[in-house]
Parts: sequence; C-alpha cells; structure tokens
Amino acid sequence: MRNIVAEQLERKAGRKAPIKQVRLKLVYVDFWSAVKFSFVVSMCLAVMNVVLSLLIYLILLQTGVLHQLNTLLSDVAGGDLNILSIVGLPQVLGAAVVCGLLTIVVGTALGAIASLIYNLLARALGGFQLGFTSS
Repeated sequence: MRNIVAEQLERKAGRKAPIKQVRLKLVYVDFWSAVKFSFVVSMCLAVMNVVLSLLIYLILLQTGVLHQLNTLLSDVAGGDLNILSIVGLPQVLGAAVVCGLLTIVVGTALGAIASLIYNLLARALGGFQLGFTSS
C-alpha cells in the first residue's frame, strides 16, 4: 500500500499546475490616497534635494573648486568680488529648502490633478485593464 501511495504522490508532483489568469480593470483611483501618496513621494524628493545640495556644496568647498572660482571671478572682474560671501552655506541651504517646499506643493498638486484626470478618463473610456497570470 505504501508503494502505491508514494507512486501516486510522485505522479501528482510531476504534473504542472494549470496556469490561472486574472483580469482586473482599474476604473477608479481614490483622490485622497493619490494626494497622500504624491505628498509622501514629494516629501522624499524634497529631503533628497536638501541633502544633495548640502553634499555638493561641501564637496565643492573641500576640493577647492569654490576658491578657484572665486579667484577666477576676481581676476576677470578686477574688483573685490567674493563669491564665497554670496554662495555660503546658509544661502545654499535656504535655496534648497525653498526648492524643497516648492517640490512638495507642486508634486502634491500634480498627484491630485493626475488622479482627477484619470478618474474622468476612466469614466469615459472604461478604465485600464490589467492581466495577471500565475506561473
């Protein structure tokens, strides 16, 4: 009896499972979910913008590129032009924070507008059909 059961299990294991297909239609995107998602993505981009601006400024400062640019501009202008007083750490971080805030506002607004446009198009055209298969 044991051999028969083992042979039946062996035959079942050798067969492949049938491939199942599922078709879904995306006909609605929740407005507030899209706004929250776009806000989080915009927030991540804003933080990344501030950090990258700080890193690039510090790298340019440590490698001496800003000092060489300062001497070049003072030689060309022939005056007392100091670029390091114009482009300092507070100015760079301030500009990065302002750009980050603009990124958050614009990104959130674009996410909201995109969800509204998709919902209008899905209502008119029937939505977006997705197909999933199991392998």
